[in-house]
Amino acid sequence: MLTYPITLTPDTNGTFLVQFPDIPEAISVAEDETEALINGLDALEAAIEIYFDEKRIVPAPSKVKRGQPSVTLPALVTAKVLLANEMVSQGVRKSELARRLNVHMPQVDRLIDLRHSSKLENIEAAFHSLGKSLEVRVA
Repeated sequence: MLTYPITLTPDTNGTFLVQFPDIPEAISVAEDETEALINGLDALEAAIEIYFDEKRIVPAPSKVKRGQPSVTLPALVTAKVLLANEMVSQGVRKSELARRLNVHMPQVDRLIDLRHSSKLENIEAAFHSLGKSLEVRVA
């Protein structure tokens, strides 16, 4: 799982500015800490989509300090982030991944679409085609 620390800065109108030190593009506002976590996840996912579009590595989260609020990406989103990062690291474009998987481009597009509910076995196959394996564990 990818857990990103957040900073909450009180604003002059009684709200909080929500920011992610590791992903500066992810910014939101909230009335309280509970709302900050919800809005923060939306902002984080939107920023990650920017990284995907620009074919940039999504930065790994820094360590969460004791008492610091944080946002954890859902497991499927985490898998998609790690897949996209591996593709960028290896210089593998979506068309090449589609060729390796023997699928059409829209299927690969869905593998790295955070809003699409991809099957885990398809993501696992994509990692395998990149010479990697996907491991799942319960903590």
